[in-house]
Amino acid sequence: MAEQTTLESLLEMGFERNRAEKAVAKTGNQGIEQAMDWLMEHEDDPDIDEPYVPPVGNVLGGGNADSQSTTEQPTLADTAEGIANAENTCIDSETGARRPLTEEEKLEQVRRLEELMRVKQAERREREREEELEREKQRRKQGQELQQIRQKLQDDDMKKLAELRRREKMEDKLARQRVKEKIARDREERAQKFGGGGTPSTAAASQPAQPSPSSPTSHGPPPTKKEYDESRIQVRLLDGSTIATVFKAQEPLAAVRVYVQMNSNVPEGQDFTLLSLYPRHVYTELDMEKPLKELGLVPSAVLVVTKK
Repeated sequence: MAEQTTLESLLEMGFERNRAEKAVAKTGNQGIEQAMDWLMEHEDDPDIDEPYVPPVGNVLGGGNADSQSTTEQPTLADTAEGIANAENTCIDSETGARRPLTEEEKLEQVRRLEELMRVKQAERREREREEELEREKQRRKQGQELQQIRQKLQDDDMKKLAELRRREKMEDKLARQRVKEKIARDREERAQKFGGGGTPSTAAASQPAQPSPSSPTSHGPPPTKKEYDESRIQVRLLDGSTIATVFKAQEPLAAVRVYVQMNSNVPEGQDFTLLSLYPRHVYTELDMEKPLKELGLVPSAVLVVTKK
């Protein structure tokens, strides 16, 4: 069957002349398939509809621009004009002479080219679909990897936080245990001290009666002030109940605070302060390190628990 020219075939398929001429020039007039591939690949180019201006010396049929002195080569416009003049003609396979195409041959040629174009477009759509699927796979893979990294970081942070809390609880437990042991030792020492040798009241009864300082007939130096080495502390809690125990005079006020924490109904973790009513004084963190004797809480005192 007779073949149409590339430019003519593109024009009959509905392509604009400017695009068809540009496709023929860009593919070096190598055939309809190459021209169609180039048109489909560059149909979205911003300059696809701009007039094509071939470089100096560029011709469809090739050749050297320096040979124009002997034989001048046809330009793209000349080629397009020649194609237009040769429209509706073909070369007879028997005689070799150019003859016009019949209507049936034209229709068959157009139908074959349209089928080829549909195949090319289907191949292009399939290729683009596969590329889009591959890009989607890559996006999902990257998203999963990013999620795994975030989850790992979150798990590491939770483990560190849990370990920190565990250590804090252990240290708090050890501190409470040390305080309990100290209180137990102090109680044992007090029990041993007051358990033998008689009670203080018996010892006082065995002492000879001292003359009253107010007696006008008494003589001699005034009695010395008694030194107390213990203090009985009574604590009034938030709900109005009270607790009491005995402490060494040299124990810090912090020992009273720990005793309240362990033997009262104050919620664990709730901070509180201690104060005395007469005279009114709120004890600070600095006071917690001072001995009871220095704070004037010997031989006895009443303290009140208040919320911070």
